[in-house]
Amino acid sequence: MTIPFWKMHGAGNDFILVDDRAETFPATDAAWLRTIGTRKTGVGCDGIILIQPSDTANFRMRFFNPNGREAEMCGNGARCVARLAYEIGAAPSPMTIQTQAGVLRAEMEGDQVRLWMTDPRDWLMDQTLTLNGETVTYGFVNTGVPHAVVEVDDLDALDVQKRGAALRHHPAFAPAGANANFIQVTGPQALRVRTYERGVEAETLACGTGMVASALVAAAAGRVVPPVQVIPTGGDVLSVDFVLNGTDARETTLLGPAVHVFKGELETA
Repeated sequence: MTIPFWKMHGAGNDFILVDDRAETFPATDAAWLRTIGTRKTGVGCDGIILIQPSDTANFRMRFFNPNGREAEMCGNGARCVARLAYEIGAAPSPMTIQTQAGVLRAEMEGDQVRLWMTDPRDWLMDQTLTLNGETVTYGFVNTGVPHAVVEVDDLDALDVQKRGAALRHHPAFAPAGANANFIQVTGPQALRVRTYERGVEAETLACGTGMVASALVAAAAGRVVPPVQVIPTGGDVLSVDFVLNGTDARETTLLGPAVHVFKGELETA
């Protein structure tokens, strides 16, 4: 079977996207998903996204990590799939998107997409744990997927692969684990972030839910105020806006790019 796909990226976070409204994509074949998600021998991506029918929204977004496992959602991926769904006539603008994390809203704003996130939950602030023999203070929030956020003095000097893997697999976040975000505040409404992503098991150029979590935790700690301009490793500037009362965040949005890279075809066995 031949399957058309689009390659897109949001701030460097790249995805394989498929119009699966006919629901013929072999989503249960985890080995094949890993094959196409591998960078040197497949198409390569940070995630595989399907557009499927929905009874509760304009369409259903299914998201798979490149390890073949399905995840709740992805902020950068949701912006990309929103743009694609709009362009192929699967959804209007504004639109609603069904995800495992809840129903999201999205709207086109020129060449960017604004995404309304589900309300953040499971907040933890001023927590400590031991990481490689060092006591680390972190905040935690679930912005659709779980995120730990640690503020550091020198983001560029940080070994994100080592520190991120240790934080992502720390017993404090068992059994599901957490994405690991390291931030450096650069102004009253600005910060930089580097993210080690669960499922990718490496640092990515950007993580949408991680940027939102980083801005929320920094704001709850009194370090920034919204809207927060967030710069991930890829260098794009995204805007995270919200209304915050303590750790009660409402109307949380992520505004950023959703860029076409190329279109191709996948061959299944």
